[in-house]
Amino acid sequence: MSTPPAEPTAEPTAELPASVDEVYSFLGPSGTFTEAALAQVPEARGKRWRAVNNVGEALADVVAGRSVAAMIAIENSIEGGVSVAQDALATIPGLRIVGEYLVSVNFVLVARPGTALSDVKTVNAHPVAYAQCHQWLDEHLPEHGHLPASSNVAAARSLFEGSTADAAVAPPGIVDHLDVEVLAENIGDNPNAVTRFVLVSTARTVPPATGADKTSLIAELPDDRPGSLLDLLEQFSTRGINLSLIESRPIGDALGRYRFVMDADGHIHDERVADALLGLRRFSPSVMFLGSYPRADRVPVDFDQRYRDEVFTEAREWLASLTEGPDGDTPRG
Repeated sequence: MSTPPAEPTAEPTAELPASVDEVYSFLGPSGTFTEAALAQVPEARGKRWRAVNNVGEALADVVAGRSVAAMIAIENSIEGGVSVAQDALATIPGLRIVGEYLVSVNFVLVARPGTALSDVKTVNAHPVAYAQCHQWLDEHLPEHGHLPASSNVAAARSLFEGSTADAAVAPPGIVDHLDVEVLAENIGDNPNAVTRFVLVSTARTVPPATGADKTSLIAELPDDRPGSLLDLLEQFSTRGINLSLIESRPIGDALGRYRFVMDADGHIHDERVADALLGLRRFSPSVMFLGSYPRADRVPVDFDQRYRDEVFTEAREWLASLTEGPDGDTPRG
């Protein structure tokens, strides 16, 4: 069982479901970037952390009540959205995102003691990590082969568990967990790489709006026709809402059928966001609200003041006044 690191700064999150053990699931083993993201959750301090093998197992823990919440990677600044996480959120009902967390990502190349860089023919690496290091690997190990691993730490551990790999791509902190030799540091292709993680629960309450919020949604197009995607996007653009993420994922039942994973700047309690959700619900045959929660960077959402809450409130009051008599009564025919 993992031991949580130092105390993080408290941030607002949704009230999580009560749990006797208050277990939090994360992609293990200990030492992964996912564990580093979980270390940022104040509510997880002093609780039990359960290392799992994949995103599906983490979310299954939450649905089954084995965990109060699960931390999963959802987006990377280099590779974009994590498709396995997006698909899981789209197909497993009852889940809500209650917070997001950012972790800077870099990697080292490690091997068993006594191994030289010139000895490396095959590299074990998680597919996402491998994609973020392929330029360095292609330059320094142009003839290397790649063996996929379930996690960055698992890649390093495999070197001592019968793997045919000669080296592994791993997080820098791996030296605190395994007796490995670092062959190269900072092998990531982009030193500014960041992975975005989300804390997923079954909580139905929504954290209060802070002014620096994000709302996650998944919606399907009603049909495959010209302009259908534009119609979906207009639900947001006509209300002054920026989409910080939009990615298509195949629904799987037929060619040309897609769902769209979206992050909208704002909170469901913001009038402009609520109105956009109403428009989206009228337009799309399937809309999943995944949650409104504080942005990890805490940067206030900048939007055109034509779409501030008071504008929507005044418009509704004006509409109501059109059907009222001089004394506030509804006119009779």
